[in-house]
Amino acid sequence: MRPPVFIRNLAVILGVITLALLSACHGGQAQGDAASPPPEVTVVTLKSQPVMLTHELPGRTRAFLVAEIRPQVNGIIKKRLFTEGGFVKAGQPLYDLDDAIYRAQYESAHGALRKAQATLHAAELSANRSRELVGIKAISTQDNENAVASEAQAQADLAVAQAAVDTARVNLEYAHIVAPISGFIGKSNVTQGALVTADQADTLATIQQLDPMYVEVNQSSSDWLTLKQTMGANGARSDAAVKILLENGTSYDTDGQLQFTDVTVDPTTGNFLLRVVVPNPKQLLLPGMYVRAVVSEGAVPKAVLVPQQGVTHDAQGNATALVVGKDNKVESRTLHVLRTIGDQWVVQDGLAAGDRVVVVGLQNIQPGIAVHAVEQGAVEQAATGTGH
Repeated sequence: MRPPVFIRNLAVILGVITLALLSACHGGQAQGDAASPPPEVTVVTLKSQPVMLTHELPGRTRAFLVAEIRPQVNGIIKKRLFTEGGFVKAGQPLYDLDDAIYRAQYESAHGALRKAQATLHAAELSANRSRELVGIKAISTQDNENAVASEAQAQADLAVAQAAVDTARVNLEYAHIVAPISGFIGKSNVTQGALVTADQADTLATIQQLDPMYVEVNQSSSDWLTLKQTMGANGARSDAAVKILLENGTSYDTDGQLQFTDVTVDPTTGNFLLRVVVPNPKQLLLPGMYVRAVVSEGAVPKAVLVPQQGVTHDAQGNATALVVGKDNKVESRTLHVLRTIGDQWVVQDGLAAGDRVVVVGLQNIQPGIAVHAVEQGAVEQAATGTGH
């Protein structure tokens, strides 16, 4: 007798379910046996090395010495004695003023001096006779004292007359204006026949010494503080060499030297002044030119550099990097980077020499997973076929 139809259908269903379960078990075992390998990443093993820290700052050139020529006495300009734009030497005549009145004053003072000399001579003779006569009681003591006082008065008058002569001579010399320094002189602001006065604000001309030259730049006080803190932490030493970049982008052929750093920060800008002295024998640099100064701020003997492609920034703006540890597991580091040098970051905190930083394959990994790390140098050799 055949079983009922529903029993036969139930047996078929149970068989199908059993086969499905067996297939699932065998498939899971096969998948477990063929587990996927860890992802491969390219790393760079960091090394410490000496690094020179530099900072490029905008600046302006200024003359080493500047003399604004102004008259020291009143007068009419008789002649200009220099070529505008030319080189003048210290002591070279520049302008002649009409000196007739000053020459007359000088001669008058000389006359007064000679008169004072004659008066003193007479007073000295009188005083000497008075001393002899008072010794033999031929004159009174009062008359002798008066003669001696007259001699002293004549000596004082002679000193005043001599001072008047010196003053007149100085005024006469001031009527002939000379260059106080050597340098290039600009255009003349007055012409022959012009009246000039001793207390005028306008200059007659300006002389500038152009060799050497000053380059004055401004540095942010915050950058300066960061630099000082970093240099102190890494045992850096200061270096005063300065490279100059001209307006057209070319490098000036001679480095300058940092001469002076201001001790006051401008409260309106937060900057302070740096002054660089630059040789300028060919007068290639002129006052007022815009330049950029590459200041060598210090050398860090054991700096850690990391490629920029291995550094990312989180939502808060913090620099981070993924590092492969000794167990080949990935860990995340938060970095304190100082600045860039070429295509690398100078790292102050967060990484050390010997750390393996991931530079390729960042998108396929996350902290905590195991990876297969390959050194960047080995990858490049394999790509070029130079590996052994």
